[in-house]
Amino acid sequence: MTTDRRKLPTGFGRLWTAQTVSSLGDGVTHAALPLLALALTRDPMVLAVVTAAGTLPWLLFGVLGGALVDRWDRRRTMWVADAARAVLLAIPAAAAWLDVLSIPLLAAVAFLLGLGGLFFDTAATAYLPDLLGRDSALLERANSRLRGAQTAASGFAGPPAGSALLALGRSVPLLADAVSFALSAALVRSLPAAPRPAPEARESLLRQARAGASYVFKDRLLLGLALRPAVGNVAFLAVETVLALFAHDRLGIGTFGFGLLLTAEATGGLLGAGIASFLGRRLGTGTALTCTAAVEGLAILGLAAAPNAYAAGLALAVCGAGMGATMVLGPSLRQTVVPAHLMGRVASTSRMLSMCAAPFGAFVGGWLATAYDVRTPIYAAAGLLLTMTAVTASMTSNRRVEAALRAAGGRVELDEPLVLAGSPE
Repeated sequence: MTTDRRKLPTGFGRLWTAQTVSSLGDGVTHAALPLLALALTRDPMVLAVVTAAGTLPWLLFGVLGGALVDRWDRRRTMWVADAARAVLLAIPAAAAWLDVLSIPLLAAVAFLLGLGGLFFDTAATAYLPDLLGRDSALLERANSRLRGAQTAASGFAGPPAGSALLALGRSVPLLADAVSFALSAALVRSLPAAPRPAPEARESLLRQARAGASYVFKDRLLLGLALRPAVGNVAFLAVETVLALFAHDRLGIGTFGFGLLLTAEATGGLLGAGIASFLGRRLGTGTALTCTAAVEGLAILGLAAAPNAYAAGLALAVCGAGMGATMVLGPSLRQTVVPAHLMGRVASTSRMLSMCAAPFGAFVGGWLATAYDVRTPIYAAAGLLLTMTAVTASMTSNRRVEAALRAAGGRVELDEPLVLAGSPE
């Protein structure tokens, strides 16, 4: 891809701001939730329940959610999902204030937040190529900015803020996240209408969902792009499940230090998002994706062997850099090569594969920590990531990427007429 200096549309700025504000709140909750759960139990398997609950909606409703997003107005779907999550967070905040917070309540809230995230993320992924006219260069720039802002907010600023807010009261970080969702909903509601494909002939929801899933599984490039985060999530959730315990028991890190440890990963993620375009141009998108996956596996191996908090922070920073670059290059490529009328379903199918693998990783991580020790899940995660890198390398090669881009260029010429989404409410 060549350097492109064209301006992104005004609507993108509002979408960027909305996701940044929401991501800041997510970062607060990302640090606060495991610490709230840790205050209620020290059982790794119980902690795994809370971690896994947030990913279960993708397993249960992922493909159907994508089919619904392809039927619904994508902008409206986004702001309603964020408004609902703002209201939802008031429940655990009240429970924390009344000192009746429990593991079942935290798991239920994590599940419903995940359900809202399913609809928001799928709609946002489908909305962005509509907003940018499916221009590959603009999509790469936009995803780089979105990923960089998300990483900075949810990983760099949010976790320390969450740890600090938790010291003020158990309900405070949850209320802060609720405010961020409300602000995001207001911004998204003001976004401009975007072109979208004319509606298809009415089919059953299940038939449309199967069509989206089939499109992913029959295309080796899209399947490779989906399998890599799916296997990666098994590994990363195994690590995340025991990370708070690992940091406390093996590295001697307290509450505030845990937030800083997450910030190290986010710092690397910010760097990775910033250099993703350079890596894609220098190595080719396919080769760049393989290299970043290998970096993630080696970094997790370094985390498992880390003798102190500084080494662990460095390992997480390197892992974050690999993840940041991957999460710019992969989605940008998918948004460029997938037909507009299938975008919601393909995005949700790909995300479902990655997210439904996460509960398995969480429970495996909890079991390995219980049966052996807290480092074992991290070593296992590193081995899985490196194996996945080797298996999927040929599926996302430069040759396959170039062929898919050529095919997508020809398809855009013949695409169906576009109609405008509904006007702002």
